[in-house]
Amino acid sequence: MRISEAAARSGLSIDTIRYYERTGLAPPAGRGADGQRRFSSENVEWLTLLASLRETRMPMKQMRRFAWLYQQGHASVAERKRMLLEHADHLERQRAALDRCAELLRYKLAKYDEIMGDGA
Repeated sequence: MRISEAAARSGLSIDTIRYYERTGLAPPAGRGADGQRRFSSENVEWLTLLASLRETRMPMKQMRRFAWLYQQGHASVAERKRMLLEHADHLERQRAALDRCAELLRYKLAKYDEIMGDGA
């Protein structure tokens, strides 16, 4: 598939995909006879993972390390799993903090409704 379709499927912009290729975060896509990039489903899966890691605010330094480990093949699976488990733990802590903040906001909004006599 072409870069525009890979962008649509992965949720990344074309510029971001090109940046990720240039910096080694994503392996370069193959080229068709016409010289255009051709992305495989494996390329798109990797780009989608990168989009998710970035969206969940994994630092670029960690993403680079993860990409480097990925390039090492199966020998690095344990380390990659450890990194993702740490990131998942971080996300759970963030989720708990957001839940606490949301509860406080609901409380304050209910108080304001009470003060204003809205009741809803």
